Amino acid sequence: MDLIIPSAGLIFWQLIGFLALLFILIKFAWKPILASLAEREASIDGALKSAEQARNEMSNLKAENEKLLQEARLERDVILSKAHEASLKMIEDAKNESSKQGALLIEAAKAVIETEKKAALTEVKNQVALLTLEVTEKLLRKKLGDDKAQVELVDQFIKDLKLN
Repeated sequence: MDLIIPSAGLIFWQLIGFLALLFILIKFAWKPILASLAEREASIDGALKSAEQARNEMSNLKAENEKLLQEARLERDVILSKAHEASLKMIEDAKNESSKQGALLIEAAKAVIETEKKAALTEVKNQVALLTLEVTEKLLRKKLGDDKAQVELVDQFIKDLKLN
């Protein structure tokens, strides 16, 4: 039974050895161990705080990116609508300009036609005047001395007037 129950001397020497070891540990090792534990705890707290800060920054950046993306979409929509309006305005302006040019061309063509018409009328009047002069010249050349020739000429003119 000696093996199971220790003697009082063994307990005493074990207690003295334990207290000496405890004193040595407290004197030389306890402060560095506590300091290293405090340092480790501070580094873990710092790492946790920086991880939380990084997570917050990431969520802020994500929200900011979403906001920028939304603004970019709105700006794109505005630019597209302005471009569409500008293209419609350009098309409308081109239509108006082509209508104006067409009207100017029509007016110019009408003016040319009117000028040509006046020139043709002037030419016809000149031709009529020339024919009148020729007829008058022929009449004057003909001898109108006898009455019979004058009567025949008047009768011929009357026939010509009734036919025309």
